[in-house]
Formats: sequence, structure tokens, C-alpha cells
Amino acid sequence: MFEGITPVHLIIVLVIALLILGPGKLPETGAALGKAFREFRHGLTDASQTTPTSTVASTGTTTQPDPTASPPPPSEPL
Repeated sequence: MFEGITPVHLIIVLVIALLILGPGKLPETGAALGKAFREFRHGLTDASQTTPTSTVASTGTTTQPDPTASPPPPSEPL
């Protein structure tokens, strides 16, 4: 769908943003958008570093379910 964004496309988007937001709000909105992207990327890297990918990777062994454990109670119908 999006083969590539050319400089012409970027200019068109910036002109539309300038018309909608105005020259006073455009830098402020760009800075807020950049900050949001940085925080999102930072959150993704923090989550990937702190969350183990599987129990095998974190403990080195696989865990088996307890055969003596009782099954969970049935859920109530809606």
C-alpha cells in the first residue's frame, strides 16, 4: 500500500499541517509528537529487556502442570 514516501508527499503533508494548525502551533505539535515517539520507543526497549521471552529462557527448564491440581471451576453462562 505504502510503496515509499517521496519528498513531494512530505511537503504536501507539511503544508496541510501548516494550514490546519497554523504557524504558532506547528512547532509545539511537532515537539510533542517527537516526545511521544521517543517515550514509546523507550517503553518498548524497557519492556523487551525486563520481560523474559519464555519460561525456558529465564529458568533453563520447562514447567509441567501439576497433575494433582484440581481443574478451575466452570464459568457461569452469560
